[in-house]
Amino acid sequence: SADIERLIGCCDASTLDGARDAAIMLLLARLGLRSIEVARLELSDLDWRAGELMVRGKGGREDRLPLPDDVGTALAEYLTVRGRRELRRVFLTLRTPTRPIRPDLVGDVVRRACHRAGVEQITPHRLRHALASEMLAQGASLQDISQVLRHRHLSTTAIYAKCAARRSVVSPAQPGGTRRKVLGSNDLPRSER
Repeated sequence: SADIERLIGCCDASTLDGARDAAIMLLLARLGLRSIEVARLELSDLDWRAGELMVRGKGGREDRLPLPDDVGTALAEYLTVRGRRELRRVFLTLRTPTRPIRPDLVGDVVRRACHRAGVEQITPHRLRHALASEMLAQGASLQDISQVLRHRHLSTTAIYAKCAARRSVVSPAQPGGTRRKVLGSNDLPRSER
């Protein structure tokens, strides 16, 4: 959606923090990664030749996903600005001592992007719903959506699709501080909260 593109576009990729944030936002929006999957991403998980990304998900599950061009470009730009480090994790803190980011920092990245873009505060998980909604609108089957989101059960994907079809995923902040109702964590299946 246009709102998702605004969130991605508001990250200044010419700076270290902006390049990192842009790469994180694209992983969330284009591949539907969970915060913990983004935080755990290692350099060895990026297969540039094959154009793939290894995702280490829930319950020790490992999945290979295609690396879309814009996501690969953003990752490469971030890694170039980041420079060589001894640490094997892709995403590192900006403050010293430099260390791998924690999953909660992914939420901070999304909150800052929402603030800059002038849209309602959302969670990284809501970007998974946006991806499901977009795929559904483009005619993807529940099976296809389930594979992209790496759900174990098709019933979980059906709940995502139902919620995504009923509600807007991101809405602009309304004048006077009021906001439209958007999808909340209580609308998610317990396994996805």
